[in-house]
Amino acid sequence: MTDALGWRRKFGVIAPSTNTIVEPDFYAMTVPGVTSHFSRIHIRNQDLSDDANFENLLVQIRGEIGSACERVLTCEPDYMVMGMSAETFWGGVEGNREFVAQIKGITGLEVATGAEACERALKLYGARKIGVVTPYQPVGDANVVRFFGEIGFEVTAIEGLKCPTAVSIAHVTEDELRAAILSVNGPDVDAIVQCGTNLSMVRLADEAERWLGKPVIAINAATWWMALRENGIKDKVFGAGSLLRDY
Repeated sequence: MTDALGWRRKFGVIAPSTNTIVEPDFYAMTVPGVTSHFSRIHIRNQDLSDDANFENLLVQIRGEIGSACERVLTCEPDYMVMGMSAETFWGGVEGNREFVAQIKGITGLEVATGAEACERALKLYGARKIGVVTPYQPVGDANVVRFFGEIGFEVTAIEGLKCPTAVSIAHVTEDELRAAILSVNGPDVDAIVQCGTNLSMVRLADEAERWLGKPVIAINAATWWMALRENGIKDKVFGAGSLLRDY
């Protein structure tokens, strides 16, 4: 039987329990016949105040992600989507590929990750030099730079906002994000990438493309774009950036 609402595709989505942005972002970008079904990774300690605490968040994610995947499998999704990004950049290209293989091994399904979605988008745009905005501590930024460097992109500037807790990432204002975008932009920058699925930047990225005249990739929009297009769903989505509108 075909699902009454998800008659085209049902996406199983994994997100940290502290994340309040990615779920409404995905709902706002949905298209007819596609539904997303969230399973939460329990974050018991959300302190991100330094590198050690930031890495501890990933330890918690690694300990819980298998159970989160198993829970969402009970709704019989067709495809998996990662509603978190730091872990998908960790360890560079090899770390990303191992993470994808882990999720496929648990679920038996293909998976969209923020890191791979950004890779595909940047290649589509023909970008080489990029500016990056994250909510991370320096250790997170270093892994982002490593990943992009290993796939052939030069990070000319990165602005890590050093959010003190996982929940506080969602408290970053548009003014703060606008300043961060401008701080990593420059005449030699081909595109700007925003990491961190709990940063609310889909709408702002759409606007920023018009100010700057270049791609501004919000990771939630890129991940959703990858999930749709990987499943043969070509619907245009407006107000979420040029990826979903034009490609």
